[in-house]
Amino acid sequence: MLSGGCQCGAVRYEVEGAMAHHALCHCADCRASSGAPATAWMAYKAENFRVTRGEAVAYNSSGDSWRHFCGTCGTGLYFINETALPGIVDIQSATLDDAADHAPGAQIQTAERLPYMAGLDALPEFERYPGM
Repeated sequence: MLSGGCQCGAVRYEVEGAMAHHALCHCADCRASSGAPATAWMAYKAENFRVTRGEAVAYNSSGDSWRHFCGTCGTGLYFINETALPGIVDIQSATLDDAADHAPGAQIQTAERLPYMAGLDALPEFERYPGM
């Protein structure tokens, strides 16, 4: 059993069972909805997912794509598209309580990846804000 939720705690969820995949998505739609250059998604059978507290707001981002987020703090939580991914709930894995324990196994939609994302390992690294 995995659990997670939004930043403010208003919406919580649980999921169990086998994960179908865990990938970083680079598509423009994910970038637009998250404000980040990539979004990590873990796919599970919808029957194994449940919201345990609160209610997420749903936004139809494109066609059959429904993005669910907390209406209070804005945290993106999960994605449903019954046409492209029937019976699947894609969870934004960074919202898991133990997100550090679950590394993605692939990158998808790399045709839309921002060019600078391919060379992140060449950038200087700082454990905290530089100069602090």
